[in-house]
Amino acid sequence: MAEDRLEVGRIVKAHGIRGEVVVEAVSNRPERFSPGAVLYAGEKVMAVRRASPQGGPDRAGGVSRARWIVSFEGVDDRNSAERLRDTVLTGDRLDYDDIADELWVHELVGSELLDPAGRVLGRVAAVEANPASDLLVLESGHLVPMVFIVETAAGRDVVDPPAGLLD
Repeated sequence: MAEDRLEVGRIVKAHGIRGEVVVEAVSNRPERFSPGAVLYAGEKVMAVRRASPQGGPDRAGGVSRARWIVSFEGVDDRNSAERLRDTVLTGDRLDYDDIADELWVHELVGSELLDPAGRVLGRVAAVEANPASDLLVLESGHLVPMVFIVETAAGRDVVDPPAGLLD
């Protein structure tokens, strides 16, 4: 069942002496860190005991949620927390049918990128976070800001980039 899980974040360091860790989140779903939520470190179940966002206000005036201070069941001291450093956390897929206009990284990676005329521009190898607009990283190494996506379908995305962007 692990292949159906999505990456949620990575433990970057221990925090304090009671087993808490700092998680660099890649999910924008705060319920991933709600008490009782279940995450996984490989096949090991990591139940969230408590969590709080770390950091001050973001540019929009809201609370920055890129990092979380998290306490997991069974991780009760700093030594246990230190052993979790660099652990990738995954979670089961959430029901997101109610958010029809959202683009999801796991659906973009591997998709074919086309221009409006139907010409193949390449395949998406990764999505890179960027403050202005996340970037589609093509297998060729070219970067295409996601703001240029004009149409999406299963395994195919159409972008309308400005002239010269992919030259």
